[in-house]
Amino acid sequence: MTISKTQKIIDDIKAKIESGELRPGDQIPSAAELRAQHGVSITVVRGAVSWLKATGLVKGVPGVGVFVAEKP
Repeated sequence: MTISKTQKIIDDIKAKIESGELRPGDQIPSAAELRAQHGVSITVVRGAVSWLKATGLVKGVPGVGVFVAEKP
């Protein structure tokens, strides 16, 4: 079973949050950085970030970036 490119980005960011490498309030890499790191299109990056936002792991701040959400 292969893992999609979108899922690889999701798993990478989730692992960094779970390990404490990314903590609440930390900014995740920009879309351009994620594209370069993973060698994927902006569409793939947007899909991964949208999923992370939908699950509440990260929150977007328009014009600023995407940040790890505070734990409830």
